[in-house]
Amino acid sequence: MTRVCVAGAGTIGSLFAAHLAQVAEVSVLTRREEHASALNERGLTVTGRTELTSSVTAATDPAQLPEPDLVIVACKGSDVEPLTQRLAGHFPAATLMTVQNGLGAEEIAGTHGTWPLLSAVTFMSGTRLGDTAVEYVLDTETWIGPYRDTTPDDARAVAELIVSSGLRAEGFDDLRPAQWSKLIFNATVNAVAALTGLPHDPHFAETAQLSDLGHLVRDLVDEGKAVAAAAGVELWEDPWEMNVLATQRGHRHSPSMLEDVKAHRPTEIDLITGSLVREAQKIGVPVPLHTALYRLVKAKEASYS
Repeated sequence: MTRVCVAGAGTIGSLFAAHLAQVAEVSVLTRREEHASALNERGLTVTGRTELTSSVTAATDPAQLPEPDLVIVACKGSDVEPLTQRLAGHFPAATLMTVQNGLGAEEIAGTHGTWPLLSAVTFMSGTRLGDTAVEYVLDTETWIGPYRDTTPDDARAVAELIVSSGLRAEGFDDLRPAQWSKLIFNATVNAVAALTGLPHDPHFAETAQLSDLGHLVRDLVDEGKAVAAAAGVELWEDPWEMNVLATQRGHRHSPSMLEDVKAHRPTEIDLITGSLVREAQKIGVPVPLHTALYRLVKAKEASYS
């Protein structure tokens, strides 16, 4: 049986761990001892799109976990550095897969070990109900591609494992077109939600009136598209269409950056909008709207204190 270690036990990590434990031997690396103890005692329960309870092995020290074949780094972008630093020196035979929004998580993880690397982004979402329970809300795909010392076949094999667990996934020969589609979508939707306080609802697609928010959202998407084109990336999906379809689902999704701002937590703005702005500067494409949103969210974070 395949052995998987899920590093990071928030909403996305819990969804991966609980589902994969149906078809694989799953361990979970947590930050807190009480979290590990609760998982070892009660397992992980998922409600919503699926209903299941899975047994997992959890610990705060990688040395206390069984050697995995696959490590899924399922934390927020701001936590990739400390989490992969904790993994340094462990699991040398494993393949490591990052699952973060934005750009650059793979490079950060790769500095802490020689693991073969897969790159992934996920659209699924949920609500964390506690240390051992999560509600599965959006049953959308995880996209996976090769990054370092891995092949498209490796990406497809992991996608097949995830699909066999009841989640949705797809492997790509090159993840960049899909990754950039989601980068532009997230850099736009997350930052706008964080600054307006709006969940991702129909306001984001409305353009009938001069005052409608959809005008700004579309202009932000167009800036992102210009950067992708200059970087030689042909987008997998149109981020504007992704935005419109998402607002039509009927579920008023609250983007993670909005939740972070409400809780006065650091956001993922540097790895998402920040990475888009830095790439734009590198290749000489002006992105005044994204730059303004990036600075405003950073200022919002500074206001916490």
